[in-house]
Amino acid sequence: MRLWLDADHCPAEVRETVSRAAVKKGIDTFFIANRKIPLPASSYLVSVAVEGGPQAADRYLIDHVSAGDLAITADIPLASELVSCGVTVIHPRGDVFTEENIRQRLSLRNFLEALRNQGVNTRDPSPYRRKAGRRFADAFARELHRAIRRAMR
Repeated sequence: MRLWLDADHCPAEVRETVSRAAVKKGIDTFFIANRKIPLPASSYLVSVAVEGGPQAADRYLIDHVSAGDLAITADIPLASELVSCGVTVIHPRGDVFTEENIRQRLSLRNFLEALRNQGVNTRDPSPYRRKAGRRFADAFARELHRAIRRAMR
């Protein structure tokens, strides 16, 4: 079991939470982005800089994850593909994407994107606040524990 972060626009608080847990539990963790992400020195933490445009990090993740891995991303289409690969996916605000809810989330995302393309002003997401960080930390701890238990079977 490995941890994967779509790190391009991932809040620093999320990167720190994941880094601490990965080092503490000895789990290989990959921070995928279009640039090198500065990380604490640890053999468990790897920053992977991909080239090739905005979807290169997404493609890298899809090509390298395995069923049972845990991923963090705010990208709903990427989350949908990862869930279909058997990966547990958590949004940086603490939502866990599942087979049961990802289609609805993807549909809502596509609907809002269509509205924006027609010129409708949809609201921007609220700033990342402490409450979102706590929600993420709680969801991450719970899902990490589940993933570790599954990997030990």
